[in-house]
Amino acid sequence: MHRIILVACLLLATAALPSALPAADPGSTINSTMTSTARAREIINQMEELYRGDSSNAMITMKVTTPQYERTLRMSGQSLGRELAFFRILSPKKDRGITTLKREQEMWNYFPKINKVIKVPPSMMMGSWMGSDFTNDDLVKETTLIDAYDLALKETEDQYHITLIPREETVTVWGMIEYIVSKEPLLPVMQIFYDDKGEMIRRLSFQEPTVFSGLLMPSILVMTPLNKPGHSTTIIYEDITLNPPDINEQTFSMRNLKSRF
Repeated sequence: MHRIILVACLLLATAALPSALPAADPGSTINSTMTSTARAREIINQMEELYRGDSSNAMITMKVTTPQYERTLRMSGQSLGRELAFFRILSPKKDRGITTLKREQEMWNYFPKINKVIKVPPSMMMGSWMGSDFTNDDLVKETTLIDAYDLALKETEDQYHITLIPREETVTVWGMIEYIVSKEPLLPVMQIFYDDKGEMIRRLSFQEPTVFSGLLMPSILVMTPLNKPGHSTTIIYEDITLNPPDINEQTFSMRNLKSRF
């Protein structure tokens, strides 16, 4: 399965969470002399580069909404390249200290109340991450979209609409992804995920472009499962620091996973 833009996404790069280094200029334009396929690949590559980098430190608020309740978590998130990510819940008090460590395609959760580290097994990868509408799998997978999907491009006056169809060898639960990108500035607007029967399953929207450390990027991501009315997860980036000097491989160690703070 591809690496989700997150979070990114995330929460963040994803997937998952964005590393947010300006490897591509979001104000750039796409060469109109390229073939349609080449332009589609360049657009998607720039969108993925927007959420990658050497290292980052972010403060994040995550709001999980259901018909029964609304839950808000505030957390810190660190990343190093595409392989390492670390998230620690800061509030509310009952969840404070719960921590997630991602190292390449493996993931562990630490629960301070029981002082226990639990490795997330492959059978749980499609399960909810921290009760949200993002999955554990969204945080772990590393394959880039342009390597795993065949792309087709259509344009409107102000947007690119790119359809991604998984290649035969691609392992994914998605039958198709639609990716919408604004032209000015060149930024992600929305992803729509379909199952193999062509039914829309979930939608990820990118909102409120904000400048962090000189880079323009969406500061709010909203994941909406279309088969679960009334459910959504909103990721709000309060602040992102690029290439902080205190982020190194020790940040992503098992020792740090279990550390108190």
